Amino acid sequence: MTMSLTLSIPLTCFVPKDSSVNSPRYRVFTVTCSSAIGTPALGLAERPWKVSDARLVLEDGSVWKAKSFGASGTQVGEVVFNTSLTGYQEILTDPSYAGQFVLMTNPHIGNTGVNFDDEESTKCFLAGLVIRSLSISTSNWRCKKTLGDYLAERNIMGIYDVDTRAITRRLREDGSLIGVLSTEKTKTDEELLLMSRSWDIVGIDLISGVSCKEPYEWVDKTNSEWAFNSRDRETFHIIAYDFGIKHNILRRLASYGCKITVVPSTWPASETLKLKPDGVLFSNGPGDPSAVPYAVETVKDIIGKVPVFGICMGHQLLGQALGGKTFKMKFGHHGGNHPVRNLRSGEVEISAQNHNYAVDPASLPEGVEVTHVNLNDGSCAGLAYAAKNIMSLQYHPEASPGPHDSDYGNGNPLFTYMLKCDDDLLKRVKFLLYCYSGLSVCQPIFFFFNLSIYCIKFID
Repeated sequence: MTMSLTLSIPLTCFVPKDSSVNSPRYRVFTVTCSSAIGTPALGLAERPWKVSDARLVLEDGSVWKAKSFGASGTQVGEVVFNTSLTGYQEILTDPSYAGQFVLMTNPHIGNTGVNFDDEESTKCFLAGLVIRSLSISTSNWRCKKTLGDYLAERNIMGIYDVDTRAITRRLREDGSLIGVLSTEKTKTDEELLLMSRSWDIVGIDLISGVSCKEPYEWVDKTNSEWAFNSRDRETFHIIAYDFGIKHNILRRLASYGCKITVVPSTWPASETLKLKPDGVLFSNGPGDPSAVPYAVETVKDIIGKVPVFGICMGHQLLGQALGGKTFKMKFGHHGGNHPVRNLRSGEVEISAQNHNYAVDPASLPEGVEVTHVNLNDGSCAGLAYAAKNIMSLQYHPEASPGPHDSDYGNGNPLFTYMLKCDDDLLKRVKFLLYCYSGLSVCQPIFFFFNLSIYCIKFID
């Protein structure tokens, strides 16, 4: 005999008016829950995915048993750990994770479900998700579906009920490892181990699989309720090279009044220069910068002709284009809690990072300045070359997810002044300070020498 338990609970809650964060109002409603005793809850809807046994086989020979959610099958990828406490939806849709299994060190994942506002791209590019505990019920007013539903619809594999702390410790000691995730019982551990040892992420061009195929104008304007800043007019024209660009980089630029043309990773430098942009952004992206020599050549053809800025992959490509070298890190930086020191100001910021490669500062030519360093391992986190109007960062100034310690735009007197300057003055200056500061990149003092004479004349 099956027993059922029914509960009717009156709740009084704040409900946002018209799906807005403003003007909350009271609403009283009753929640009725009915479930057979001893059966688990299903969350928002009946799961389209089945819970089954799964294995994660690493190239070092270790086998980790788990439960699966999302898609089924067999998938190979590089296992990296991410120390963010939340923001898993942004991580899932970040193209920089292409070819990787992301292991979340935070034990509870899925609590807030998934919404349609926090995606960083139009699809999921990562190889799979590894977590300790999966929440199949959610609690968030923006939630549209559970994490399991989301991964299943996008054919992305995920596993839970696995010792993520032990795997993280192994990755920290041995470095990033190639792994194979499988739900197929017909495949032996030996077969999966051979598969993991036969694949490597080094030297693979992952950018071509995540970049757009044709140029387009970014038209997704930032909602003014969420924007850090908003401009009614488009003041600068920025060309953004899509090596796997995140939407919030584009949203942030747009909120500061930039017209943005996004171009593919293979877009010729000559075509970019024909458009006479005010600046060029080289975006973040996945994989090995040495695997995309065509991108390095494009960067070489652009630098010195127009102000440029690079983020993550763009930072590494700029380093190579300037004559420097890049190297693969032991286990990389992945998370929203990485301390970075600004060598000019001495200030320490907590940053969001996601990269497995870094620029070797000793290989850089004279004149190229290291502006930021990671305080965990001393690696290069920022570069500048004043002679050619170049700046780059190894971390994500727009965060998403992560802290906004690098947002120099808020409260910086010079930046605030520049935002209020006459647009004609800024056009005459023809410089990318607006773009740089809009991305929360670096102290505008660095550019003060270039701009001071114009600012002084304007003030007078």
